[in-house]
Amino acid sequence: QVQLVESGGGLVQAGGSLRLSCAASGRTFSSSNMGWFRQAPGKEREFVASIKWSGGSTYYAASVKGRFTISRDNAKNTVYLQMNSLKPEDTAVYYCAADSRPGPYMDSVYEYDYWGQGTQVTVSS
Repeated sequence: QVQLVESGGGLVQAGGSLRLSCAASGRTFSSSNMGWFRQAPGKEREFVASIKWSGGSTYYAASVKGRFTISRDNAKNTVYLQMNSLKPEDTAVYYCAADSRPGPYMDSVYEYDYWGQGTQVTVSS
């Protein structure tokens, strides 16, 4: 069992930065692949970034590559999403997710079995 709690969302102007954190409880965090997804009003939940359990590999959606960075600290049971050069189209609820039985489809919502409650990110123009 993994419980996830996101924090760090808020309102920021275009071009600004935010860092999201996701604190995990449970013994399987260090062996879980982790992902960040987002959902804007009226849209489907979409992949943002993911990181393997070892931290050795990261993956990004094309829309955020070069601006966002995912990282993890297994000693603190926490995964982060550093978001720079934010744009109004980044506005969404951001969700942290854990894949406790790591599989190959790290950009798919169906791969992940635990989800946080989400944190709102709003980017003003």
